[in-house]
This record gives sequence, structure tokens and C-alpha cells, in this order.
Amino acid sequence: MDYNPKEPFQDLPPLPPSHFDTPEVLRHLVGASTAIARLDEAVKRLPDPTVLINTVPLLEAQASSEIENIVTTNDELFRADALKENAPATPATKEALRYRAALRIGDELLDGGHPLTAKLAQRVCASLRGFEVEVRDKPGIVIANPRTREVIYTPPQGRDVIERHLSRWERFINDPGEVPPLIAMAMAHYQFEAIHPFSDGNGRTGRILNLLMLRDLGILRSPVLYLSGFIVRNKNLYYRRLNDVTRRGRWQEWIVFMLTAVEETSRWTYQLVDDIDHARSVVEDKIRSQIPTIPAYDLANLLFTQPYIRVDDIVTAQLAQRQTGAKWLNQLAGLNLLEKRKVGRVNLYVNASYIQLLFARELPAQLPD
Repeated sequence: MDYNPKEPFQDLPPLPPSHFDTPEVLRHLVGASTAIARLDEAVKRLPDPTVLINTVPLLEAQASSEIENIVTTNDELFRADALKENAPATPATKEALRYRAALRIGDELLDGGHPLTAKLAQRVCASLRGFEVEVRDKPGIVIANPRTREVIYTPPQGRDVIERHLSRWERFINDPGEVPPLIAMAMAHYQFEAIHPFSDGNGRTGRILNLLMLRDLGILRSPVLYLSGFIVRNKNLYYRRLNDVTRRGRWQEWIVFMLTAVEETSRWTYQLVDDIDHARSVVEDKIRSQIPTIPAYDLANLLFTQPYIRVDDIVTAQLAQRQTGAKWLNQLAGLNLLEKRKVGRVNLYVNASYIQLLFARELPAQLPD
């Protein structure tokens, strides 16, 4: 493929590419398909899937932002999520929380029957950035090595060209034909990143679209795959594989990378589901045995849905009035099930063992460079 990274890549390869279904790709497809189906069944078995739906997207948000060198701490992220507008959050934390909000917006649009389209991608990107966005219409956008400033890639230029590519991308994601869904997701992710339709936020938007596409194609019921955890661990390889498709047409290596990401993160998230379910059961049993007047099942679910919890959260969940809710949380702190922390004028009760469980486990596998 004759390619100059300093020239706009106007003629993106059409999807699907020919001869993508090599023995190597199909071998990885089997492993990825088996692992993600197992994860989907595990989520269905949870007493309250909200436990995972609230937490994994926050981990995904943190990791996806880190890929773009937007780094926030675990404690600050969960604390800011609990305190909402009352939290003194860093710009990086606000970015990560906007990522989770954007994922939810996309998920809700799919729930409402909205198809996966370029307009949906635009709304996701707008939520990420905190203001309305449009398809790029100005030249001069390049992707450069952050250290050397060497131009690595110049995306298509001209709104009509970009919109034509988006239209083709949209047709493919809604009708991939005989391309297996996981392979279609890998192809579509490359194409979206290559189109680079917005002035900023394309990487994070594209990673949200991965999860939405898996849901839209019936592979996952909920967007709970920790895909960015794998990508942040293999960041250099991720960008190299993307670039190799553009420069050399090396689709097999890119598709295998993404299938490996799906398989490894499905296994990782499956084990997390198992760990969460066990930890939640232990807390429920302890509440029931030590304080039998408390609704153990509902409160245990809430503590794992919102690991940084306030009295207001108990009231909002309609479990108790403020006075009773405060009493319960103080009792749980007395049993060392929660840590009580004063943040400004607000008392936060932290399910510290759950937070430790989330972040103690090593990220999904790192591949050799």
C-alpha cells in the first residue's frame, strides 16, 4: 500500500476487507466468542446486575481516559461520583466521569430504539466533551508522536469526504453481512479511528462505540466489558496495530489483537463478577446475622452499587428515612463493613473492601511488544 502519513488518507479501505477470515483469526474468534458468552451469562445470574453496570463502566472510563494520558486516582474518581456536583474534582476526574455518562447516554439511546449511527456517535462525543460537536470541516488535523512530534497519520479532510466515510461505516455496523459480530466490531473500530470525524475525543468515542456495538449486535446485554483495561496495558501495540492497517493493510494482526482483547477482558470481568457476587453475599450474611432489623439484601446491593455511599442514597433508594439511614450506616461502620469519612459537610461511607477488590486484581494480560 502506497501511503504517505503527511497526506490526508482520503481513500479508506472499504469494509469488510477481503480474505480476513484466516485460520489465525478464526482460532482467536472461537476463544473470544466463548469467553464473552460466558461473561454475558454470569451478568445475567447476578441478583442485581446494577452492581456491575455502575462499577465496570467507571473502571472503563478511567482506563479509556488513561489511554489519552488523562489520569485520575481511584479514590478521587469514586468520591467525585458519589458527591456529584459537590465534589472538588480535578479536570482528569471530570473527564473520566463524562466518559461514563457518555456510555450511559449511548446505552439509553439503544434502549430507546435508536440505531447505532453517526448521529449517535456525535451525541456520545458531545457528552464526552461537555458541549455540542460537529463533523470536522477544517484542514490541519494530524496525529503525531507526542514525544518526537513526527506525523504518524493524517485523517481524511473535507466534510463531504468525512461524511461519505461515516455513511459507509454506519451501513457496515448496522449490516455487517456474514462478518461475525466480534470481527465486525474490530473492523468498525479501525474505520472510525481512521475517519477521525471530530476535532477531539475520537479515541474515547470509538471505545464507547465498541461496547455499544457489542450490545446492539446481541453479544452483551449490558456494556460491562472492561475493554480499555486491556488497551491501556497494551497501548503502544494498540496504536501500532491500528497504524499497520493504514500503512500496510495488515488486517489480520489488528483483528487478532482486538479478539485477544475481548477474550482476555471477558475472562477478567467474569472473575470480577464472581468476586463481587461472593463479597456481596458475605456482607449480606454479616448484616443479617449482626443487625437483623436492617433489610440485608437490599442494603448489601446498594453498598456494592454505590461503594461510596451517603445517607441521601438510602433515602433515594426508598429503603429508609434520613435518621434511620444514618443509624444503619453508622452501625455498619461499627462492624467495619464501611469506613466513615468526612468530606466537607458530608459524611461518606466507603465500602473499602469492595474498592480494594476492584483495584487489587491485575489488569488484563499484557502482550509482548
